[in-house]
Amino acid sequence: MSTDFDVDDRVVLVTGASGALGSGICERFQAAGATVCGTDLVAPEDDESLLDAEGVDFYEADFTDESDVERVVEAAVDDHGRLDALCNIAGTWRGGQPIEETDADEFGMLFDVNLRTMFLGSKHAIPHLRESDGAIVSVSAKSSLEGGEGDGPYRAAKAGVRLLTETIAEENRGELRANAIMPKVIDTPANRDMMSDADHESWPTPAEIAEVVLFLCSDAAGVTSGAAVPVYGEA
Repeated sequence: MSTDFDVDDRVVLVTGASGALGSGICERFQAAGATVCGTDLVAPEDDESLLDAEGVDFYEADFTDESDVERVVEAAVDDHGRLDALCNIAGTWRGGQPIEETDADEFGMLFDVNLRTMFLGSKHAIPHLRESDGAIVSVSAKSSLEGGEGDGPYRAAKAGVRLLTETIAEENRGELRANAIMPKVIDTPANRDMMSDADHESWPTPAEIAEVVLFLCSDAAGVTSGAAVPVYGEA
């Protein structure tokens, strides 16, 4: 069930905006009346993409590069006069091998894409979000709560997202809110291809998760900060 939230005057920056979850979050905020600034390493391939729609601006950038992050955050504020929310959605998964067989470059990539992007985005957005009593929502993972076989670096990076979220919330108490969401498996084309024999009906969709992200960025979640919110349904 969709719920209406008052975000008509809000400006939100969404990283990983070309991906399935990121684009779903952009779509939900745009439908709710917010001004959306989407950013990603590459522009969406679809010529009919939402990121070309009214009320949505796209900024091509590499959020593992601090100069790119600073440029995009400042451009969004210059273009729209404020920043009310940051959604750190950029991320990726790799796994399938134990630690002793994990390539160091893969380890570094997982921390860069999942944790460094969240750190840099938050670092440069925080001063602007303080001015608007804004909110940060980042993507952790259910698997970050414990160790497991075959994807330890991914779990560790997502645990870092959760801990940095708690730190940001504590450091900015009364000035901005920071929360994380914890998905497990999201119903995306890539995940369906990877796990073709799984029960896809039990997986939450990007649109369903976007509802939670919108809520966490809205005034309705004004008393919620430092939380790690499950969004995995029955997956």
